[in-house]
Amino acid sequence: MKDDVKKYIFGAVAVFLVGVFIWVGIVFVNACGLSFSCKRGELAVARTPIPTMIPATLPAMEIASSASVDPDKCHVAGVELVGAWVEAGSSKTEVFEFTDANGISCEATFADVSPLFTQANLWYSGSLSCVSCHSVTLAVSPAQLDLSSYDGIIAGSRRADDAPKGTDILGGGKWTSSLLYQFLAETKADVPGHDEALSSGLMVYAGTPLPDAKATPKP
Repeated sequence: MKDDVKKYIFGAVAVFLVGVFIWVGIVFVNACGLSFSCKRGELAVARTPIPTMIPATLPAMEIASSASVDPDKCHVAGVELVGAWVEAGSSKTEVFEFTDANGISCEATFADVSPLFTQANLWYSGSLSCVSCHSVTLAVSPAQLDLSSYDGIIAGSRRADDAPKGTDILGGGKWTSSLLYQFLAETKADVPGHDEALSSGLMVYAGTPLPDAKATPKP
C-alpha cells in the first residue's frame, strides 16, 4: 500500500516538473524563437518614416565675446583699461588716455571703467559682478571693500566700522604695485570666481579713438 502511495506521489511530481519545463519552453520559443540570443525579446525601437533631424547646411554660429562689438569704441583688455585709469590719477570725471589692442590712441573716463566692477557675465560666461560680493554693505563685504561706486573704490579696503578710509587698493597711482592689480592680474586668490576672472583675458569695447588717431604697433 505504501509503495503504491509513493508511486502516485513521485508520478505526480514528475508530471508537474515535465509540465513546467514544457510551459517554460513554449514561452521561450514564443518570445525568443529558436535562438538563445533572444533578440526577439528586445524592446522595439520606435521609428518614423520621416527624418526628425534636419542635416545642418549653414556654418556654425560664432559666439560673441564677453563684450558686444562696437566699431565706434576702442578694443582693450579690461585689466589694461583699469590700469590706464589708475596711472592717470584715478579721477572720477577727467579724461585719461590709453592705447588699445590695435595700437590706436584712445580716451575714456571712469564711466568706462565702472562696468568692469558692476556688470555680471563680463569677466567670463556666468560670472557674477564684483559688487555682488564687494558691495556697499561693508559688514558682509569681503575685505570690507566696496566696488559699487567711485567713492567706494577710492576709500579702499579693510575699513573697520565703516571708516571713511581704509587700505589703498590702487597703489597710490602705481598700477602694477596695487592690490587691485594683484587680484585682477597676478594673484590666484582662493576665492570663488577670482581664478576664472584671472584666466579670462577679458577684452572690452570702451572709450573712443582720439581725433585723427592712427594705429601704431604696440611693443
